[in-house]
Amino acid sequence: MSSRHGRARRNSDCTAGGPRPVVRAPHRPQPSEGADQAFVMGVLTNAADLARARAWGISDAPDFERYLADTGELLADALERFETVRARMFHPQDFEEFCLLNGLDPAQPAARDRYLVNPALQTQLLAYQGEELAGDFVPRLVRARENGLTLCHVDLLLDGGLDSGADGGADEQDEEHAAWVRAAHQRGGEVFRRMLVGAGAGVYELRLRVDAPGGKLAAAARVLQWEDGVVRINDEDLELVCAVLCAGLALELPGVAVLHGSQGSAASCGEYLPASWAWSSGGQDWAPSDRPVRLDGVAAQPGYSLGTVC
Repeated sequence: MSSRHGRARRNSDCTAGGPRPVVRAPHRPQPSEGADQAFVMGVLTNAADLARARAWGISDAPDFERYLADTGELLADALERFETVRARMFHPQDFEEFCLLNGLDPAQPAARDRYLVNPALQTQLLAYQGEELAGDFVPRLVRARENGLTLCHVDLLLDGGLDSGADGGADEQDEEHAAWVRAAHQRGGEVFRRMLVGAGAGVYELRLRVDAPGGKLAAAARVLQWEDGVVRINDEDLELVCAVLCAGLALELPGVAVLHGSQGSAASCGEYLPASWAWSSGGQDWAPSDRPVRLDGVAAQPGYSLGTVC
């Protein structure tokens, strides 16, 4: 999945307005009864989780490779029958805790259905468009769960303002709070945009960390930027980066960011140069770090001034 640099839509088709979505997991998909219905499926992402979930009758596949093949067939079938197909990581511990809190029997299919469409976890959903599960899609499901947990943390810090502030859904009495969050989100998006514009064409990874109450907020995103300025980035990674930047600026939290990778493009005769820049924030703004930085094992020198980037 890719998008031009911009705000990703947060609400999933599975939990937004309209009839309750059709949920099937994990058996043969049924035809949808309307274009606004969706197929939602939980996907186990490793052999250990498959072994742990066998007690609930989720799959009788002999091994994880066969499980992925069977799951891929179900998703491919769903693409032919449903307007929207989405998947999320089926995390056994999350599922057990969900069943315990809601008094559900984890061996019952109804428990899995409720877990999959739980509104609090909608940020973990990814659109499925026919990708090979064993390729990049399964790791993206794992990252989407981690991203979703961080987004929940951010939303708690912003007193529920991340959702209402980004989507304009606040009540009238909360409009001032929502406007405050929207302004911080726009500032965060602009910080990220200036980092990328200053870097120019290339293949990069951004690593971001903000020190927050309750634990550090972390985000990472792989970015491909073309000569004409078009940016390719997974929507869920873009959303997380902007949310973490938003929280840092809104609450004036200290943070550090590193953008590293290969600078250059095929248009420049295929010449690529290693690049690594670092910025820090005292809470109110982002500026080049005052010293070399090492973040998650990546070393970087102080970056360029974002104020000089148009």
